Amino acid sequence: MNKIDCFGDVCPIPLLKIQKTLKSIAVGESFMVVVDHSCVMESIDDYYKNSPHDIDIDEVLNGVWEIVITKR
Repeated sequence: MNKIDCFGDVCPIPLLKIQKTLKSIAVGESFMVVVDHSCVMESIDDYYKNSPHDIDIDEVLNGVWEIVITKR
């Protein structure tokens, strides 16, 4: 699984990285985004909540989230 490290990145940088990755993968493929800002996690969740793509968010450490997005 492809992993995008967004440690220290603030919006809209992670969203732009996600959009670029979604354009480059096939339907059914997944990738992981790792973020360390709650506002970034919330922005990604809000942005992709109503999209056709699947999104799974897991806080793996205090203040660190792994977000898996599957293109649909």
